[in-house]
Amino acid sequence: MDKNASSKGRKKIALGKGLSALIPGIDSDEKESEKQIFCDIGLIKPNRYQPRIRFSEDELEDLARSIREKGVIQPLLVRKNAADFELIAGERRLRAARMVGLTEVPVIFKDIPDSEMLEVSIIENIQRENLNPIEEAEAYHRLMAEFNLTQDEASKRVGKSRPAVANLLRLRQLPDQIKESILDGKLSMGHARALLGAETSAQQKTAWMLIMSKGLSVRETENLIKRLKSNKAPKEKQKSSDDIYFSSLQEELSRHFGTKIEIKRHGKKGKIEIEFYSNEDLDHLISRLKRVK
Repeated sequence: MDKNASSKGRKKIALGKGLSALIPGIDSDEKESEKQIFCDIGLIKPNRYQPRIRFSEDELEDLARSIREKGVIQPLLVRKNAADFELIAGERRLRAARMVGLTEVPVIFKDIPDSEMLEVSIIENIQRENLNPIEEAEAYHRLMAEFNLTQDEASKRVGKSRPAVANLLRLRQLPDQIKESILDGKLSMGHARALLGAETSAQQKTAWMLIMSKGLSVRETENLIKRLKSNKAPKEKQKSSDDIYFSSLQEELSRHFGTKIEIKRHGKKGKIEIEFYSNEDLDHLISRLKRVK
């Protein structure tokens, strides 16, 4: 590939308001052109904070064809380590460039500390709509855990509404088989939301198997969940004002801590159950609880 041809294709990087706010000077044409150089592709290491779990082979092949024809038009963002360089943004371009067999790619150097790398990686992927819903949910959870953020604080960092972040975080409560189906693109976000309406993981798994075997639509899945819940016996009695209050409080606590929380009452006594799914979850919860005053 002709280096000069690639150099002519250089243009302003537009990663979005959130990313430019984290990396000062990213919107300056003059500064970018001064820092853009060609780098040995073998010296660029993957981003250890990359939130993406899966990369579509078809999309990579399409990008590789484009790079073979036009070169890497948009430079990769990298930071310098002791003996090599670490990717900040542009892993799809890096992978596709390697598929084509390029030996060097255009890069822009940015000085970003470890404390900001995860945040930048998440924002870059979200703004490009590269993340699967499960990947996005795990990215938000990691952002909250590593920076000790509430859902509200995390949503502001990435420019999303708090309800949108909360709904994605709820996906982490689904059984592993269902999360794998979402990761593989076999189950839509609409189906996932419908499954979250089930009362038990057994109901979720039953509905999921029917979705996979019969190709149920989102509406059909919602109706199936309603039927599964209505088969529960005995029929629930009408909720009292206390029940409504504790149910509302339970939902509020679950949203605040980013995990499933149940308030179980026995007369005037009771207990609060807080679910966690890993040691990292537990550490995050303990840290958050210590902050409560």
